[in-house]
Amino acid sequence: MSRAVSIDGAAEIFRIPATDANVLRHDRADQIALDGGSLTLAAGRIATLESDPHADLSIDATGCAVLPGLVDCHTHLPFAGWRSGEYAQKVAGVAYEEIARSGGGIRSSARAFAEASDDAVLTQARGIADEMLQHGTTTLECKSGYGLSVEAELRALRLAEAFGRDVPQTVRSTALLAHSVPDGFTADSWMDAVAGMMDAVAEREATALDIYVESVAFGLGDLERMGSLAQEYGLALRAHLEQFSTMRSVPVALAARARSVDHLACLHPDDLAPLAAADCAAVLLPGAELLGDEHVAPGRELADAGAICVLATDCNPGTSPVLSLPLIVGLAVRRYRWSPREALLACTQSAAWTLGLEHEVGALDVGKRADLVVLDCPVDHVPYRFGRNPVAVVLIAGEVAWVRPDQAWRLREA
Repeated sequence: MSRAVSIDGAAEIFRIPATDANVLRHDRADQIALDGGSLTLAAGRIATLESDPHADLSIDATGCAVLPGLVDCHTHLPFAGWRSGEYAQKVAGVAYEEIARSGGGIRSSARAFAEASDDAVLTQARGIADEMLQHGTTTLECKSGYGLSVEAELRALRLAEAFGRDVPQTVRSTALLAHSVPDGFTADSWMDAVAGMMDAVAEREATALDIYVESVAFGLGDLERMGSLAQEYGLALRAHLEQFSTMRSVPVALAARARSVDHLACLHPDDLAPLAAADCAAVLLPGAELLGDEHVAPGRELADAGAICVLATDCNPGTSPVLSLPLIVGLAVRRYRWSPREALLACTQSAAWTLGLEHEVGALDVGKRADLVVLDCPVDHVPYRFGRNPVAVVLIAGEVAWVRPDQAWRLREA
């Protein structure tokens, strides 16, 4: 039975104003309040925005900031192994497209996934999720995409479900069925295979379909077809777009009613305003931009235009082996010229909206699930003290899921 928990005397509470659309567009991020105060959690939910002297557990938040649990809405978990050798190649000037065409990139991870046992894949994924938890991530997305065959993609979705049962975080699964064109297929024939596996995919717990549109992957016609499949099977459409080249894929994704378009490092200027006006998240991945040697997405311009801007780690073994959202916040503030409020909005409420979980998590509203992060510092220290983990306590559904050992003194049992 869930205990009552009182979080007392916070210096800052990250309160996102309620909106009819349950998402705050980023040109209004300055409306986020950072007033001090307290909260009480009961029955796994946020009960009141005040202290309860009779709570079963009190958390002394003096000098702290309290945030909604962080939401990582774009990861490639579960995967097998790492690709550190490719990073050395990139640093030496080898382009990702060249690495991919020579058998590296996604194909390398597909081989590792095929050779690894289910237990090995899940053990690695659980370890990464545990580190994510320690950095404040209480909700995350995972993807298939390293299968490159019908059987292996269905295996990946099955392992994603097992992973979701194994970890304390809320997990949403995405079927990235068009990640790379498998050997022996053309893009068209693989999309035929994708269509043929959709009945089996529908039996799994995936909530979205995804596709990688790029010169070394799939094209605009494939994106249209994936959008049609998403609508036919009642799934959200997500898409990796404009990562290394300008394909003019955003208008196609918007016409297909995409829930998000991700990467956007090579977004065409003419596509910025339509994207900002749409009910479609612009998911930016600064870890991949830095470590993958991509262009920098127009984050400042998207935010000023009123887009639904989102941040995620893109945690994967190749282009962004990053698992810390506080680190991603630091990158976004520096590279996109965002404020700390904009960056934290992008990995709380806006990221929850991207996953269709905005009614449940992402904001400190009474009645929402009590997923919270207590920082040992003010909000503006998150990007300023770059690379440092500021997370002191993490709560999931009102229960302490992790506490940093040097911060255990903040917890007082009744």
